[in-house]
Amino acid sequence: MVSIYMEVYMEVTLSRADIGDAKELHAMQAEAFKELLEKYQDFDTNPGNEGVEKVEARLKQDFTFYYFICIGQQKAGAVRVVDRKETGKNKRISPIFILPEFQGKGIAQKAIRLCEEMHGSGNWELDTILQEPKNCHLYEKMGYRQTGRTQVINERLTLTFYEKKEAGRK
Repeated sequence: MVSIYMEVYMEVTLSRADIGDAKELHAMQAEAFKELLEKYQDFDTNPGNEGVEKVEARLKQDFTFYYFICIGQQKAGAVRVVDRKETGKNKRISPIFILPEFQGKGIAQKAIRLCEEMHGSGNWELDTILQEPKNCHLYEKMGYRQTGRTQVINERLTLTFYEKKEAGRK
């Protein structure tokens, strides 16, 4: 029981990834999204089914910030922030993932807070699977609100879109 307690309360940090990390990011992403890919069969849209070249292309974008999500020295997942650094433009989380053995410990929530501290607390957007209530709950308890926009991917999966505005704005 002590080890679980320590994992939950260990410090979550973000470590910037670069082009040399593309293969590792890709492997982690494939592992983290494998279960959802099998469940929803969304082969054209699931990050777990992307080629390494797509990760490499994103890493080369000057508005993309990939971070490893770390617990101590261990990489527990990663997050990509799209931040064009333009006033009034939303920043985007796409994707964020936690490796299966680290899921359910509050790590994604801490990582998102760190992203918001680094890139600004307001004007964020993201999307998630409507049929995954744990994902929806995570974003909603962090202040993200559904926009009302959805996208049907197949008969099993619908994406729902979220945004988080600056304090005081609707």
